Amino acid sequence: MDLGRLGVWVPTDRLDTTGLRALLHLVEQKGYGTVWYPEARGYESMALAGFLLANSTKLVIGSSIANIYARDAFTARRALATLNALHGGRFALGLGVSHIPMVEGLRGHQYEKPVPAMRAYLDGMRKAGEGAPEGPVLLAALGPKMLALAAAQSDGAVPYNVTPEHTRQAAQILGPDKILAVEQKVCVETDKARARALGRQELARYMTLPNYVNNWLRLGFTEDELKDGGNDRFIDAMVLSGDAETVKQGLRAHFTAGATHVCIQPVTEEGDARHRDAMLAALADT
Repeated sequence: MDLGRLGVWVPTDRLDTTGLRALLHLVEQKGYGTVWYPEARGYESMALAGFLLANSTKLVIGSSIANIYARDAFTARRALATLNALHGGRFALGLGVSHIPMVEGLRGHQYEKPVPAMRAYLDGMRKAGEGAPEGPVLLAALGPKMLALAAAQSDGAVPYNVTPEHTRQAAQILGPDKILAVEQKVCVETDKARARALGRQELARYMTLPNYVNNWLRLGFTEDELKDGGNDRFIDAMVLSGDAETVKQGLRAHFTAGATHVCIQPVTEEGDARHRDAMLAALADT
């Protein structure tokens, strides 16, 4: 399956059917290879994948990520097989352990240790069919242990909220034959204060989640830099901003570090489709 070099990460819960169809048309028209989407409080992941596949023609559609606590391993494997059988082999299954508030507070499950939980889930998927899975299986891997599991038992990784330095480390652990599809937030905006304000607004919900905070600390950010919404150095690393060429240089840094695919997430004011679409048009030839 060819993800293409560039993809787009879409906060799908913010869009209705009309908005989703319009965005799919634009992304496909601009030559991006893949659309990635999350699973949080809104749309159910596999049902949404079916809609996105049915309303596109060439795009690969990838879950980034499907929560392993939302469906058992057998169902995940059957969903992967079903979507690829019915839509021309265009679905990539990204899996993740999510976060304690989403698993225990929202879903009412017990949050297990991430690496053993994911290993058991992958074992269950293997038992749900004969031979290799019916499409790519990728892990939301941040730390070295989850990345090592991705290298050993999946097709690669889909890291989120990371830097080129993390990409470099992940590429070394995964090795040359794995997919490394990295998410990167972008804001084509030359007013640095405005870009940073938008970045802090977008990142606020992630700043309280230990999985991300721990990874940022591993990458060399300090606890002081993560206070009060993050200092400028942190925000500039998480959300590439400036003119289009400056943002493109930041995206290329991930490829230089070893990414096989970069999915960009435009950061705008809520509902500002015009700015989002302008960014996608400006960055399509990165």
